[in-house]
Amino acid sequence: MMRTRPLKVALLGCGVVGSEVARIMTTHADDLAARIGAPVELAGVAVRRPDKVRGGVPAELITTDATALVKRGDIDVVVEVIGGIEPARTLITTAFEHGASVVSANKALLAQDGASLYAAAEQHGQDLYYEAAVAGAIPLIRPLRESLVGDKINRVMGIVNGTTNFILDKMDSTGAGYQEALDEATALGYAEADPTADVEGFDAAAKAAILAGIAFHTRVRLDDVYREGMTEVTAADFASAKEMGCTIKLLAICERAADGESVTARVHPAMIPLSHPLASVREAYNAVFVEAEAAGQLMFYGPGAGGSPTASAVLGDVVAVCRNRLNEATGPGESAYTQLPVSSMGEVVTRYHISLDVADKPGVLAQVATVFAEHGVSIDTVRQQGKDGEASLVVVTHRAPDAALSGTVEALRKLDTVRGVASIMRVEGE
Repeated sequence: MMRTRPLKVALLGCGVVGSEVARIMTTHADDLAARIGAPVELAGVAVRRPDKVRGGVPAELITTDATALVKRGDIDVVVEVIGGIEPARTLITTAFEHGASVVSANKALLAQDGASLYAAAEQHGQDLYYEAAVAGAIPLIRPLRESLVGDKINRVMGIVNGTTNFILDKMDSTGAGYQEALDEATALGYAEADPTADVEGFDAAAKAAILAGIAFHTRVRLDDVYREGMTEVTAADFASAKEMGCTIKLLAICERAADGESVTARVHPAMIPLSHPLASVREAYNAVFVEAEAAGQLMFYGPGAGGSPTASAVLGDVVAVCRNRLNEATGPGESAYTQLPVSSMGEVVTRYHISLDVADKPGVLAQVATVFAEHGVSIDTVRQQGKDGEASLVVVTHRAPDAALSGTVEALRKLDTVRGVASIMRVEGE
């Protein structure tokens, strides 16, 4: 039997995502009510610019006083899609204090201060759901929190930023340089006017922190995530990758150490074999590859951004939270019981692809090989090409601690026969 009194939803933000949330709530009201077991009503929309035309949102619902909206007391669910740290953090905690559960898409806040938000939700007996914070429409957070909660996850590796994947895909498929591909992404609306958060890996790092925390049942903050942008990736790097049967992706990688005693989280460009499922992810799509002990290898794929895809994830959470309220229950909260330490990047074991500009004369390869040996790094393959006294030397290593590889590169820079280090890139997915 359906309850007649509606569950009330307050919407904080009515931009690209928020406007889609409002539209779907209105156009699919009957379906949502049937799925929830009670009508759901948009009770208020907090915005910064009240005079902006917002089709489908009744003017009487618009307010600039977000604090008053979340304090009303009759609100069941607050949907936060304004982003940033403040005032989002204060508004969310205020919503908990006044009896509302929260659905958020705020990856930056969750990565920086998720523990305190979880604590506030638990203190006041409310839900905190955030499927839309990572990978847009792709169901990922809920499978990790619920479907795989009985399993042991050892690795999560994925493409979690559509802008960077679009740029790298264009560089790979057309031979374009970085700036040319970025310009195309901007023209098509995939890249912001200031793309720093995307191309320097900040966006992906926030998502990596969230994924690592859930996957490994431990607290991982944004500051724990090693971050390296993709602005230095060149057409020459793609040429080298193709010679190895690889392509290049900006990856978020969260791993449990082999001994199970620590975890790592990192974001950086990497070469991956064309045979790996992530290598075929094109355009602005996202995909996340999960390796679990019992379930084996799983991949989640789909559109990772945009108004409609992200709104789909938001509304999925709204339905789940509303069902919980009808049943006078709450969903899963924070699971950080393992309290595993987060290791530094230097302890990560990986492979390297190193391209050196060297003098074209006898003994250079022997000098380079000696440096690798002195730092305990084993060489897998070497490729050398020379002409007119100059040469390029491409070395691919076996797996070794990142600190050892970094020390090797620094030592190589000091050799008289090494003119420069043209590129350094990690090799993943093998």
